[in-house]
Amino acid sequence: MARPVTEAVTLLDVAWPEPIGANAYLVDDGEVTLVDAGVPLPRRSLSDEIRAAGYATGEIDRVLLTHYDIDHVGGLARVDLDAPIYLGALDRRLVRRSWSPPWSHHKGAFHRLVRRVYSLSGVDLRGVSDGDRIGGFLAYHTPGHNPGHTVYLHPESGAAMLGDLVWNTSGAFVSPPWIDSYDTGRIADSIDRIAEERFEAACMGHGEPVPAGGRDALRALAAELAGRS
Repeated sequence: MARPVTEAVTLLDVAWPEPIGANAYLVDDGEVTLVDAGVPLPRRSLSDEIRAAGYATGEIDRVLLTHYDIDHVGGLARVDLDAPIYLGALDRRLVRRSWSPPWSHHKGAFHRLVRRVYSLSGVDLRGVSDGDRIGGFLAYHTPGHNPGHTVYLHPESGAAMLGDLVWNTSGAFVSPPWIDSYDTGRIADSIDRIAEERFEAACMGHGEPVPAGGRDALRALAAELAGRS
């Protein structure tokens, strides 16, 4: 069931137990933002979870997608939203077929197949670039897991919407593995970048969000990854 992470951020309980599915969140700062949308067949209906959080789908002002992966965008097909949808510019180009990864890349080949089914057609899909301000959010381009992966910081609430920059596995932050990523070296660079920003709540796509101390945990992972290089 939907439950608060901070005063402004609500976790929508749409994800199946790991490793299947990804979290979705609502952020209310006077405007209501949905961050990511879960899998096409969620554990609990995205619409029901939005209602359980105290909102109607018509109250959502925008959707922020951290990246184009089926477990983060698939739920959009099952909810009726009249709101702009934002996606990192390179991932938007991927899904709109103005750019294609090579077939020889393991995840690139997967994306070339998946976008035939989940094309996000018929929606107001807007590209996001590094440094963009969208409502109360600041966008950070954080490539590695996906070419257009984007972290959204919300300074007012102190929350970082991390997507798949990191996973929270058994209470520890880890970076996504090679098999599910484009470039693990760039993930490490992206983690290092976000670890220098100011936030408290870490809201990741996989695993339990961390209401406080999220930046410290991310900095510890950044230091660990730097020690391996």
